[in-house]
Amino acid sequence: MKSIIQSNLKAVIFDFDNTLYHECQYFEHIFTELNSSRNLNLPLDTIEALAWGSNLDWGFNKHPPFSAFATELFYFIFGNNDWSYYFLSQIFVTASFFFVWKFSNEIFKDKIFSLLSVLILSGIYFFNFTTPEFNVNISQLPFWASCVYFFYKAINLNKKIDWVLFGIFSALGFLSKYLFIYLLVAFFIYFIFNLKKFKKIIPNYLLSLIISLILILPHFFWLFQNNFITIFYGLNRTGLTEFNILNHFANPLIFLIKQVVILIPFFLMFFIILKKFQFKIKIKDNKTLFLIFVNLIPFFLILVTSLITGAKIRSMWMTPFYLFLGVLFLEVFRKNIDIKKLKRFYYLFLFFFIISPSIYLGVSVIDKTKRTDYPGKEISRLVQNKWNENFINEIKIVIGDEWAAGNLSYHLSSRPSWFFSLKGKTSLITDDEGVIYTGNPAVLKKICPGVFGEIKPVGYCMIGKKR
Repeated sequence: MKSIIQSNLKAVIFDFDNTLYHECQYFEHIFTELNSSRNLNLPLDTIEALAWGSNLDWGFNKHPPFSAFATELFYFIFGNNDWSYYFLSQIFVTASFFFVWKFSNEIFKDKIFSLLSVLILSGIYFFNFTTPEFNVNISQLPFWASCVYFFYKAINLNKKIDWVLFGIFSALGFLSKYLFIYLLVAFFIYFIFNLKKFKKIIPNYLLSLIISLILILPHFFWLFQNNFITIFYGLNRTGLTEFNILNHFANPLIFLIKQVVILIPFFLMFFIILKKFQFKIKIKDNKTLFLIFVNLIPFFLILVTSLITGAKIRSMWMTPFYLFLGVLFLEVFRKNIDIKKLKRFYYLFLFFFIISPSIYLGVSVIDKTKRTDYPGKEISRLVQNKWNENFINEIKIVIGDEWAAGNLSYHLSSRPSWFFSLKGKTSLITDDEGVIYTGNPAVLKKICPGVFGEIKPVGYCMIGKKR
């Protein structure tokens, strides 16, 4: 009997070993091919990043610059091929899985548990349904995961290379999205909590902070020059510009309820391999303490933010927060994990593995009102034809919101630079520049100094060198 169990376990372990690789390959292929074949247009956030990338700067009206740098690099390599940006998103997701797996190896020194900590992420909404759309939330993932990995290595081994990499990835994470600060604050609290033990590594820790600040400094300068536009955008998104005392209670409660619902499949996958629900947390255990700080402190901090300020926390903002939740639960319940139930876990994993893209496909077929059904390529072709009829120069600038103008910037062969607005600069634009304004057709038609066109519901004012 014992030998039968051992042989079955070996088979399962072998399956797991291959499954980690195949999971990454599967999501890369399925979510890349599925979306590029079914969707007429890239999602809003991806078009947004591409719009920013056409006119690279150290910040934009909504977010810091890293997502724009990433998409522009891919545009330089692949041009306006939609599949490449779905693929970009999957690269970021699988890179984050890789660092979770690397970190798990440091924690468990056990092949099964390391693989489980990655595979169990398929039960979390953020790591299946939302992965096709490259945006600032996806952009954070590999940096969140790599920071946890390198910080853990750095505080235990105190190697300069780990501190340097931690500093670099910290900066890139922050330049992806400001919410990354919650993870960095958790690291800082953990460091202060263990200050007596960490006295010898303070110089290297300061080195990593200096590296981060140097890399972030250009963005800070940009913020000052642009009146902290991204900060005000964030405040508007959280509802902090309108005070309501009820928000201090309602918003945190709604946030918590949503998170519980989101994590139900994760808990189902976890409890299926438990012998019994029994655990004992050893605070003095460095590994356990570190995992608590990494997983719970960022979550606690964002919840407290909502409680104190009344801020509305959007669920999608939590995308990187649960990367190491599996590691925490597996470590805390390690003695009560039933290895004999691995096959049950494996089948449940396969179910979520298959069901997520299936549902995604179903929604894609049924719902025809999505942004991804927007005929951006066709509209850009019509705009280009209208331009060619009237002007001899190239389109160099498009002005308007990230969706209408951003789609033109992405689809037009000349790859014009996108601007949200050129207030006070209209007189500086000459015919030679080749400019298209997008916006409300009723307004543009009255003030357009060039050729006006309309493709409902957007108006196009074209200014170029006449034929």
